[in-house]
Amino acid sequence: MSSPSWLDTGDNAWQLTAGSLVGLQSIPGLVVLYAGIVKRKWAINSAFMAFYAFAAVLICWVIWAYKMAFGEQWGAAPFVGTPGPILTMNDELKQTLLPTSGLTTNFPLSTMVYFQFVFAAITLVILAGAFLGRMNFTAWMIFVPLWLTFSYTVGAFSLWGGGFLASRGVIDYSGGYVIHVSAGTAGFVGAAWIGPRLQKDREDFQPNNVLLTLVGAGILWTGWNGFNGGDPYAASADAGAAVLNTNIATAMSLLVWTILDIIFFKKPAVIGAVQGMITGLVAITPAAGVVAGWGAIIIGALSGSIPWVSMNIIGKKVWLFQYVDDTLGVYHTHTVAGIVGGMMVGVFATSEGSAAFGLTNPGGAIDGNWKQVWLQLVGWLFIVGLNIFMTSVIMAFIKYVLRIPLRMSEEQLLIGDDAVHGEDAYAFGDVRRSILHGDTQRVPISGDGEIGIIQGMAQDNGERAHDEAGRTKTESEGSEENK
Repeated sequence: MSSPSWLDTGDNAWQLTAGSLVGLQSIPGLVVLYAGIVKRKWAINSAFMAFYAFAAVLICWVIWAYKMAFGEQWGAAPFVGTPGPILTMNDELKQTLLPTSGLTTNFPLSTMVYFQFVFAAITLVILAGAFLGRMNFTAWMIFVPLWLTFSYTVGAFSLWGGGFLASRGVIDYSGGYVIHVSAGTAGFVGAAWIGPRLQKDREDFQPNNVLLTLVGAGILWTGWNGFNGGDPYAASADAGAAVLNTNIATAMSLLVWTILDIIFFKKPAVIGAVQGMITGLVAITPAAGVVAGWGAIIIGALSGSIPWVSMNIIGKKVWLFQYVDDTLGVYHTHTVAGIVGGMMVGVFATSEGSAAFGLTNPGGAIDGNWKQVWLQLVGWLFIVGLNIFMTSVIMAFIKYVLRIPLRMSEEQLLIGDDAVHGEDAYAFGDVRRSILHGDTQRVPISGDGEIGIIQGMAQDNGERAHDEAGRTKTESEGSEENK
Protein backbone atom coordinates (compact mmCIF):
# COMPACT_ATOMS: atom_id res chain seq x y z
CA MET A 1 0.00 0.00 0.00
CA SER A 2 2.96 2.36 0.50
CA SER A 3 3.81 2.18 -3.20
CA PRO A 4 0.98 0.77 -5.33
CA SER A 5 1.58 0.19 -9.03
CA TRP A 6 -0.59 3.11 -10.10
CA LEU A 7 1.26 5.68 -7.97
CA ASP A 8 3.61 8.05 -9.78
CA THR A 9 5.64 9.69 -7.01
CA GLY A 10 6.66 12.60 -9.26
CA ASP A 11 3.05 13.42 -10.15
CA ASN A 12 2.00 13.10 -6.52
CA ALA A 13 4.84 15.33 -5.32
CA TRP A 14 4.02 18.02 -7.88
CA GLN A 15 0.29 17.86 -7.15
CA LEU A 16 0.85 18.29 -3.41
CA THR A 17 3.25 21.14 -4.12
CA ALA A 18 0.80 22.81 -6.47
CA GLY A 19 -2.01 22.45 -3.93
CA SER A 20 0.17 23.96 -1.22
CA LEU A 21 1.00 26.93 -3.47
CA VAL A 22 -2.70 27.54 -4.05
CA GLY A 23 -3.32 27.28 -0.30
CA LEU A 24 -0.66 29.94 0.27
CA GLN A 25 -2.55 32.23 -2.11
CA SER A 26 -5.39 32.36 0.41
CA ILE A 27 -3.44 32.15 3.66
CA PRO A 28 -1.34 34.22 3.88
CA GLY A 29 -1.66 35.75 0.36
CA LEU A 30 -5.14 37.24 0.29
CA VAL A 31 -5.28 37.49 4.07
CA VAL A 32 -2.29 39.84 3.95
CA LEU A 33 -3.47 41.63 0.81
CA TYR A 34 -6.91 42.31 2.32
CA ALA A 35 -5.41 43.48 5.63
CA GLY A 36 -3.26 46.01 3.79
CA ILE A 37 -5.60 47.25 1.09
CA VAL A 38 -8.51 48.26 3.36
CA LYS A 39 -8.79 51.13 5.83
CA ARG A 40 -7.01 50.57 9.11
CA LYS A 41 -10.25 50.01 11.01
CA TRP A 42 -11.13 46.99 8.82
CA ALA A 43 -7.74 45.21 8.67
CA ILE A 44 -8.61 42.45 11.16
CA ASN A 45 -12.17 41.88 9.96
CA SER A 46 -11.11 41.65 6.32
CA ALA A 47 -8.26 39.25 7.03
CA PHE A 48 -10.40 37.10 9.31
CA MET A 49 -13.19 36.76 6.74
CA ALA A 50 -10.63 35.08 4.49
CA PHE A 51 -9.16 32.98 7.29
CA TYR A 52 -12.59 31.74 8.39
CA ALA A 53 -13.64 30.83 4.86
CA PHE A 54 -10.51 28.73 4.34
CA ALA A 55 -11.24 26.64 7.44
CA ALA A 56 -14.99 26.34 6.95
CA VAL A 57 -14.70 25.23 3.32
CA LEU A 58 -12.34 22.38 4.21
CA ILE A 59 -14.70 20.81 6.74
CA CYS A 60 -17.68 21.09 4.39
CA TRP A 61 -15.52 19.79 1.53
CA VAL A 62 -14.54 16.49 3.13
CA ILE A 63 -17.98 15.81 4.67
CA TRP A 64 -20.16 16.37 1.60
CA ALA A 65 -19.05 18.96 -0.96
CA TYR A 66 -16.16 17.21 -2.75
CA LYS A 67 -18.44 14.44 -3.98
CA MET A 68 -20.99 17.01 -5.11
CA ALA A 69 -18.32 18.57 -7.32
CA PHE A 70 -16.43 15.46 -8.46
CA GLY A 71 -18.50 12.41 -7.52
CA GLU A 72 -21.16 10.35 -9.25
CA GLN A 73 -23.90 12.31 -10.95
CA TRP A 74 -26.87 12.95 -8.68
CA GLY A 75 -30.08 12.06 -10.48
CA ALA A 76 -30.84 12.49 -14.16
CA ALA A 77 -29.75 16.12 -14.52
CA PRO A 78 -25.98 16.50 -15.18
CA PHE A 79 -25.47 19.44 -12.82
CA VAL A 80 -24.11 18.09 -9.52
CA GLY A 81 -22.72 14.97 -7.90
CA THR A 82 -24.16 12.93 -5.03
CA PRO A 83 -23.06 14.38 -1.65
CA GLY A 84 -21.07 12.22 0.72
CA PRO A 85 -17.96 12.08 2.92
CA ILE A 86 -14.32 11.40 2.09
CA LEU A 87 -13.12 10.49 5.57
CA THR A 88 -12.05 6.84 5.73
CA MET A 89 -8.46 5.71 5.36
CA ASN A 90 -9.47 3.59 2.38
CA ASP A 91 -10.86 6.73 0.71
CA GLU A 92 -7.65 8.62 1.31
CA LEU A 93 -5.29 5.90 0.04
CA LYS A 94 -7.09 4.70 -3.06
CA GLN A 95 -6.39 5.92 -6.59
CA THR A 96 -8.24 9.02 -7.76
CA LEU A 97 -11.23 8.37 -10.01
CA LEU A 98 -13.71 10.97 -11.17
CA PRO A 99 -16.62 8.61 -11.78
CA THR A 100 -18.81 10.79 -14.00
CA SER A 101 -16.04 11.71 -16.43
CA GLY A 102 -14.10 8.46 -16.01
CA LEU A 103 -10.83 10.33 -15.37
CA THR A 104 -8.12 8.66 -13.28
CA THR A 105 -4.82 10.06 -12.00
CA ASN A 106 -1.53 8.60 -10.83
CA PHE A 107 -1.89 9.93 -7.29
CA PRO A 108 -4.24 9.12 -4.38
CA LEU A 109 -7.70 10.52 -3.78
CA SER A 110 -6.48 12.38 -0.69
CA THR A 111 -4.18 14.46 -2.91
CA MET A 112 -7.02 15.24 -5.30
CA VAL A 113 -9.40 16.17 -2.48
CA TYR A 114 -6.87 18.61 -1.01
CA PHE A 115 -5.96 20.08 -4.39
CA GLN A 116 -9.58 20.75 -5.27
CA PHE A 117 -10.30 22.07 -1.77
CA VAL A 118 -7.83 24.94 -2.07
CA PHE A 119 -9.55 25.99 -5.31
CA ALA A 120 -12.95 25.97 -3.61
CA ALA A 121 -11.56 27.90 -0.63
CA ILE A 122 -9.94 30.66 -2.66
CA THR A 123 -13.21 31.19 -4.53
CA LEU A 124 -14.93 32.14 -1.28
CA VAL A 125 -11.94 34.23 -0.23
CA ILE A 126 -12.04 36.15 -3.53
CA LEU A 127 -15.80 36.59 -3.19
CA ALA A 128 -15.28 38.14 0.26
CA GLY A 129 -13.44 41.04 -1.36
CA ALA A 130 -16.77 42.47 -2.53
CA PHE A 131 -18.22 42.39 1.01
CA LEU A 132 -15.38 43.94 3.01
CA GLY A 133 -16.08 46.78 5.37
CA ARG A 134 -19.70 46.08 6.26
CA MET A 135 -20.91 42.44 6.10
CA ASN A 136 -22.16 41.01 9.38
CA PHE A 137 -19.66 38.31 10.35
CA THR A 138 -22.37 35.92 11.55
CA ALA A 139 -24.06 36.18 8.16
CA TRP A 140 -20.71 35.47 6.50
CA MET A 141 -20.25 32.35 8.64
CA ILE A 142 -23.55 30.99 7.31
CA PHE A 143 -23.10 32.23 3.75
CA VAL A 144 -19.82 30.33 3.19
CA PRO A 145 -21.12 26.74 3.53
CA LEU A 146 -24.39 27.54 1.76
CA TRP A 147 -22.76 29.14 -1.27
CA LEU A 148 -20.14 26.39 -1.47
CA THR A 149 -22.87 23.75 -1.44
CA PHE A 150 -25.45 25.26 -3.78
CA SER A 151 -23.35 27.30 -6.18
CA TYR A 152 -19.68 26.33 -6.32
CA THR A 153 -20.23 22.57 -6.51
CA VAL A 154 -22.69 22.96 -9.38
CA GLY A 155 -20.24 25.00 -11.45
CA ALA A 156 -17.34 22.69 -10.63
CA PHE A 157 -19.28 19.55 -11.51
CA SER A 158 -20.65 21.05 -14.72
CA LEU A 159 -17.21 22.07 -16.03
CA TRP A 160 -14.70 19.78 -14.28
CA GLY A 161 -16.56 16.83 -12.81
CA GLY A 162 -18.02 15.48 -16.05
CA GLY A 163 -21.21 17.54 -16.15
CA PHE A 164 -23.03 18.92 -19.15
CA LEU A 165 -20.63 21.77 -19.99
CA ALA A 166 -17.61 19.47 -19.88
CA SER A 167 -19.31 16.85 -22.04
CA ARG A 168 -20.13 19.50 -24.65
CA GLY A 169 -16.53 20.68 -24.86
CA VAL A 170 -16.41 23.97 -22.91
CA ILE A 171 -12.80 24.62 -21.87
CA ASP A 172 -11.98 26.03 -18.44
CA TYR A 173 -8.37 25.05 -17.91
CA SER A 174 -8.06 26.11 -14.29
CA GLY A 175 -11.09 28.06 -13.13
CA GLY A 176 -11.66 31.21 -15.15
CA TYR A 177 -15.36 30.35 -15.08
CA VAL A 178 -15.68 28.00 -12.09
CA ILE A 179 -13.75 30.30 -9.76
CA HIS A 180 -13.40 33.83 -11.07
CA VAL A 181 -16.59 34.53 -13.01
CA SER A 182 -18.60 32.85 -10.26
CA ALA A 183 -16.83 34.74 -7.44
CA GLY A 184 -17.11 38.09 -9.21
CA THR A 185 -20.77 37.61 -10.08
CA ALA A 186 -21.74 36.31 -6.64
CA GLY A 187 -19.74 39.11 -5.00
CA PHE A 188 -21.54 41.77 -7.00
CA VAL A 189 -25.00 40.30 -6.37
CA GLY A 190 -24.24 39.73 -2.69
CA ALA A 191 -22.95 43.29 -2.30
CA ALA A 192 -26.27 44.57 -3.61
CA TRP A 193 -28.13 42.52 -1.01
CA ILE A 194 -25.90 43.60 1.88
CA GLY A 195 -25.96 47.28 1.12
CA PRO A 196 -23.13 49.82 0.99
CA ARG A 197 -20.46 50.88 3.44
CA LEU A 198 -20.75 54.17 5.26
CA GLN A 199 -20.73 57.00 2.74
CA LYS A 200 -17.49 58.45 4.10
CA ASP A 201 -15.86 55.01 3.78
CA ARG A 202 -16.92 54.79 0.15
CA GLU A 203 -15.50 58.23 -0.53
CA ASP A 204 -12.25 57.67 1.36
CA PHE A 205 -11.05 54.07 1.50
CA GLN A 206 -7.31 54.49 1.22
CA PRO A 207 -5.16 51.39 1.90
CA ASN A 208 -3.66 51.40 5.37
CA ASN A 209 -0.49 49.60 4.27
CA VAL A 210 0.48 49.55 0.60
CA LEU A 211 3.67 47.58 1.21
CA LEU A 212 1.69 44.86 2.99
CA THR A 213 -0.65 44.80 0.00
CA LEU A 214 2.32 44.25 -2.31
CA VAL A 215 3.53 41.35 -0.15
CA GLY A 216 0.13 39.69 -0.46
CA ALA A 217 0.05 40.38 -4.19
CA GLY A 218 3.48 38.82 -4.62
CA ILE A 219 2.39 35.67 -2.80
CA LEU A 220 -0.72 35.56 -4.97
CA TRP A 221 1.29 35.84 -8.20
CA THR A 222 3.86 33.21 -7.23
CA GLY A 223 1.20 30.86 -5.89
CA TRP A 224 -0.57 30.98 -9.25
CA ASN A 225 2.14 28.68 -10.60
CA GLY A 226 0.40 25.95 -8.64
CA PHE A 227 -3.04 27.29 -9.51
CA ASN A 228 -2.54 26.75 -13.25
CA GLY A 229 0.43 24.40 -13.26
CA GLY A 230 -1.39 21.77 -11.22
CA ASP A 231 -4.39 21.31 -13.45
CA PRO A 232 -2.97 18.75 -15.87
CA TYR A 233 -2.96 16.48 -12.76
CA ALA A 234 0.61 15.46 -13.67
CA ALA A 235 4.15 16.80 -13.74
CA SER A 236 3.77 17.06 -17.50
CA ALA A 237 5.03 19.22 -20.34
CA ASP A 238 1.69 20.98 -20.39
CA ALA A 239 2.13 21.93 -16.72
CA GLY A 240 5.33 23.74 -17.66
CA ALA A 241 3.60 25.52 -20.54
CA ALA A 242 0.78 26.59 -18.20
CA VAL A 243 3.23 28.06 -15.67
CA LEU A 244 5.14 30.01 -18.31
CA ASN A 245 2.01 31.33 -20.01
CA THR A 246 0.59 32.36 -16.64
CA ASN A 247 3.56 34.58 -15.92
CA ILE A 248 3.72 36.00 -19.45
CA ALA A 249 0.10 37.11 -19.42
CA THR A 250 0.33 38.52 -15.90
CA ALA A 251 3.41 40.58 -16.64
CA MET A 252 1.84 41.94 -19.82
CA SER A 253 -1.38 42.82 -18.04
CA LEU A 254 0.42 44.66 -15.25
CA LEU A 255 2.43 46.70 -17.76
CA VAL A 256 -0.61 47.65 -19.82
CA TRP A 257 -2.62 48.66 -16.74
CA THR A 258 0.28 50.80 -15.48
CA ILE A 259 0.71 52.49 -18.86
CA LEU A 260 -3.00 53.33 -18.96
CA ASP A 261 -2.77 54.79 -15.45
CA ILE A 262 0.12 56.99 -16.57
CA ILE A 263 -1.69 58.13 -19.72
CA PHE A 264 -5.00 58.97 -18.06
CA PHE A 265 -4.07 59.73 -14.42
CA LYS A 266 -0.49 60.93 -14.95
CA LYS A 267 0.86 58.62 -12.23
CA PRO A 268 1.83 54.93 -12.08
CA ALA A 269 -0.38 53.79 -9.20
CA VAL A 270 0.86 50.82 -7.17
CA ILE A 271 -2.65 49.63 -6.35
CA GLY A 272 -3.44 49.93 -10.06
CA ALA A 273 -0.49 47.69 -10.85
CA VAL A 274 -1.83 45.14 -8.35
CA GLN A 275 -5.22 45.25 -10.07
CA GLY A 276 -3.53 44.72 -13.44
CA MET A 277 -1.59 41.80 -12.03
CA ILE A 278 -4.79 40.20 -10.73
CA THR A 279 -6.68 40.64 -14.01
CA GLY A 280 -3.78 39.05 -15.89
CA LEU A 281 -3.76 36.05 -13.57
CA VAL A 282 -7.52 35.70 -13.87
CA ALA A 283 -7.69 36.02 -17.66
CA ILE A 284 -4.97 33.45 -18.38
CA THR A 285 -6.47 30.93 -15.95
CA PRO A 286 -9.05 29.40 -18.33
CA ALA A 287 -6.46 29.29 -21.12
CA ALA A 288 -3.07 28.66 -19.52
CA GLY A 289 -2.12 25.29 -20.97
CA VAL A 290 -3.99 25.39 -24.28
CA VAL A 291 -2.72 28.67 -25.76
CA ALA A 292 0.74 29.47 -27.09
CA GLY A 293 3.04 32.13 -25.63
CA TRP A 294 1.95 34.73 -28.17
CA GLY A 295 -1.66 34.02 -27.24
CA ALA A 296 -0.75 34.64 -23.59
CA ILE A 297 0.68 38.05 -24.55
CA ILE A 298 -2.55 39.01 -26.35
CA ILE A 299 -4.68 37.81 -23.44
CA GLY A 300 -2.47 39.82 -21.06
CA ALA A 301 -2.87 42.97 -23.17
CA LEU A 302 -6.65 42.53 -23.20
CA SER A 303 -6.84 41.79 -19.47
CA GLY A 304 -4.80 44.90 -18.72
CA SER A 305 -7.07 47.13 -20.78
CA ILE A 306 -10.67 45.85 -20.88
CA PRO A 307 -11.06 45.49 -17.08
CA TRP A 308 -9.25 48.84 -16.72
CA VAL A 309 -11.94 50.48 -18.84
CA SER A 310 -14.63 48.56 -16.97
CA MET A 311 -13.34 49.72 -13.57
CA ASN A 312 -12.13 53.25 -14.26
CA ILE A 313 -14.58 54.49 -16.88
CA ILE A 314 -17.74 52.37 -17.04
CA GLY A 315 -17.66 51.69 -13.30
CA LYS A 316 -17.62 55.41 -12.54
CA LYS A 317 -20.39 56.37 -14.95
CA VAL A 318 -22.98 53.56 -15.01
CA TRP A 319 -25.51 53.94 -12.19
CA LEU A 320 -25.56 50.23 -11.31
CA PHE A 321 -21.87 50.23 -10.37
CA GLN A 322 -22.41 53.36 -8.31
CA TYR A 323 -25.38 51.79 -6.53
CA VAL A 324 -23.76 48.44 -5.73
CA ASP A 325 -20.84 48.79 -3.32
CA ASP A 326 -18.34 46.19 -4.56
CA THR A 327 -15.53 47.06 -2.12
CA LEU A 328 -12.49 45.85 -4.06
CA GLY A 329 -14.03 45.88 -7.54
CA VAL A 330 -14.20 42.08 -7.66
CA TYR A 331 -16.68 42.22 -10.52
CA HIS A 332 -14.19 44.08 -12.71
CA THR A 333 -11.06 42.14 -11.75
CA HIS A 334 -12.64 38.68 -11.76
CA THR A 335 -15.91 38.54 -13.70
CA VAL A 336 -14.81 40.83 -16.52
CA ALA A 337 -11.27 39.42 -16.67
CA GLY A 338 -12.56 35.85 -16.41
CA ILE A 339 -14.94 36.40 -19.32
CA VAL A 340 -12.15 37.98 -21.38
CA GLY A 341 -9.92 34.96 -20.79
CA GLY A 342 -12.70 32.44 -21.27
CA MET A 343 -13.76 33.89 -24.59
CA MET A 344 -10.16 34.15 -25.79
CA VAL A 345 -9.84 30.41 -25.23
CA GLY A 346 -12.39 30.00 -27.97
CA VAL A 347 -10.21 32.08 -30.26
CA PHE A 348 -6.60 31.21 -29.36
CA ALA A 349 -6.74 27.61 -28.08
CA THR A 350 -4.33 25.48 -30.09
CA SER A 351 -4.95 21.90 -31.15
CA GLU A 352 -1.50 20.97 -29.78
CA GLY A 353 -2.23 22.52 -26.38
CA SER A 354 -5.66 20.92 -26.20
CA ALA A 355 -4.17 17.51 -26.98
CA ALA A 356 -1.42 17.99 -24.40
CA PHE A 357 -4.10 18.73 -21.80
CA GLY A 358 -5.99 15.58 -22.77
CA LEU A 359 -8.88 17.26 -24.58
CA THR A 360 -10.47 16.12 -27.80
CA ASN A 361 -11.27 19.71 -28.85
CA PRO A 362 -9.53 20.60 -32.14
CA GLY A 363 -8.30 23.94 -30.80
CA GLY A 364 -10.13 27.23 -31.20
CA ALA A 365 -10.97 29.63 -33.99
CA ILE A 366 -7.30 30.02 -35.04
CA ASP A 367 -7.35 26.33 -35.93
CA GLY A 368 -10.68 26.61 -37.72
CA ASN A 369 -12.88 25.54 -34.79
CA TRP A 370 -15.21 28.55 -34.51
CA LYS A 371 -17.69 26.40 -32.59
CA GLN A 372 -15.43 26.76 -29.57
CA VAL A 373 -16.26 30.47 -29.35
CA TRP A 374 -19.96 29.62 -29.04
CA LEU A 375 -19.24 26.95 -26.44
CA GLN A 376 -17.25 29.39 -24.33
CA LEU A 377 -20.11 31.88 -24.50
CA VAL A 378 -22.58 29.26 -23.28
CA GLY A 379 -20.22 28.40 -20.42
CA TRP A 380 -19.94 31.88 -18.97
CA LEU A 381 -23.66 32.63 -19.42
CA PHE A 382 -24.47 29.51 -17.40
CA ILE A 383 -22.06 30.43 -14.60
CA VAL A 384 -23.34 34.02 -14.44
CA GLY A 385 -26.99 32.92 -14.37
CA LEU A 386 -26.30 30.24 -11.76
CA ASN A 387 -24.64 32.71 -9.40
CA ILE A 388 -27.18 35.48 -9.81
CA PHE A 389 -29.94 33.05 -8.85
CA MET A 390 -28.20 31.05 -6.10
CA THR A 391 -26.57 34.02 -4.40
CA SER A 392 -29.89 35.85 -4.24
CA VAL A 393 -31.66 32.81 -2.80
CA ILE A 394 -28.97 32.33 -0.15
CA MET A 395 -28.94 35.99 0.87
CA ALA A 396 -32.74 36.03 1.09
CA PHE A 397 -32.68 32.87 3.22
CA ILE A 398 -30.19 34.36 5.68
CA LYS A 399 -32.03 37.68 5.90
CA TYR A 400 -35.68 36.68 5.86
CA VAL A 401 -35.77 33.09 7.11
CA LEU A 402 -32.92 33.04 9.62
CA ARG A 403 -33.54 36.70 10.48
CA ILE A 404 -29.82 37.46 10.58
CA PRO A 405 -28.83 40.95 9.40
CA LEU A 406 -26.57 40.94 6.37
CA ARG A 407 -25.03 44.29 7.30
CA MET A 408 -23.27 45.35 10.47
CA SER A 409 -24.87 47.79 12.88
CA GLU A 410 -24.19 51.50 12.50
CA GLU A 411 -21.98 51.47 15.60
CA GLN A 412 -19.87 48.64 14.19
CA LEU A 413 -19.61 50.39 10.83
CA LEU A 414 -18.41 53.53 12.56
CA ILE A 415 -15.78 51.94 14.81
CA GLY A 416 -14.66 48.87 12.85
CA ASP A 417 -12.50 46.04 14.18
CA ASP A 418 -12.60 47.20 17.78
CA ALA A 419 -16.40 46.93 17.85
CA VAL A 420 -16.67 43.71 15.83
CA HIS A 421 -13.75 41.69 17.21
CA GLY A 422 -12.53 43.66 20.20
CA GLU A 423 -9.09 43.81 18.62
CA ASP A 424 -6.90 46.35 16.87
CA ALA A 425 -4.63 45.55 13.95
CA TYR A 426 -1.63 47.60 15.01
CA ALA A 427 -0.29 47.79 18.57
CA PHE A 428 0.84 51.40 18.28
CA GLY A 429 -2.79 52.42 17.93
CA ASP A 430 -3.42 51.46 21.55
CA VAL A 431 -0.32 52.89 23.17
CA ARG A 432 -0.62 54.55 26.54
CA ARG A 433 1.77 57.32 27.44
CA SER A 434 2.47 59.32 30.52
CA ILE A 435 2.32 63.03 29.92
CA LEU A 436 3.60 65.18 32.77
CA HIS A 437 2.98 62.42 35.32
CA GLY A 438 -0.53 61.82 33.99
CA ASP A 439 -2.19 58.90 32.16
CA THR A 440 -3.13 58.70 28.50
CA GLN A 441 -6.11 56.51 27.56
CA ARG A 442 -7.31 55.55 24.11
CA VAL A 443 -10.97 56.25 23.52
CA PRO A 444 -12.16 55.26 20.00
CA ILE A 445 -14.35 58.04 18.64
CA SER A 446 -14.50 56.95 15.01
CA GLY A 447 -13.53 54.08 12.79
CA ASP A 448 -10.69 55.86 11.03
CA GLY A 449 -8.04 55.23 13.59
CA GLU A 450 -8.83 58.54 15.25
CA ILE A 451 -8.08 58.52 18.94
CA GLY A 452 -9.55 60.68 21.64
CA ILE A 453 -6.91 61.42 24.22
CA ILE A 454 -7.83 62.12 27.80
CA GLN A 455 -4.73 63.60 29.33
CA GLY A 456 -4.54 63.91 33.08
CA MET A 457 -1.92 66.47 33.89
CA ALA A 458 -0.70 67.06 37.42
CA GLN A 459 -0.38 70.78 38.03
CA ASP A 460 1.54 72.70 40.64
CA ASN A 461 0.40 75.75 42.55
CA GLY A 462 -0.10 77.88 39.47
CA GLU A 463 3.41 79.12 38.97
CA ARG A 464 4.70 79.51 35.44
CA ALA A 465 8.08 78.18 34.40
CA HIS A 466 9.78 79.31 31.23
CA ASP A 467 12.17 76.94 29.43
CA GLU A 468 15.27 78.06 27.57
CA ALA A 469 13.49 78.08 24.24
CA GLY A 470 10.88 80.48 25.51
CA ARG A 471 8.15 77.84 25.69
CA THR A 472 5.63 78.26 28.46
CA LYS A 473 4.22 75.54 30.65
CA THR A 474 1.34 75.98 33.04
CA GLU A 475 1.10 73.79 36.08
CA SER A 476 -1.70 73.96 38.62
CA GLU A 477 -1.32 72.06 41.88
CA GLY A 478 -4.18 69.76 42.79
CA SER A 479 -6.06 70.08 39.47
CA GLU A 480 -6.27 68.10 36.27
CA GLU A 481 -6.88 69.38 32.78
CA ASN A 482 -8.37 67.19 30.01
CA LYS A 483 -7.29 67.84 26.51
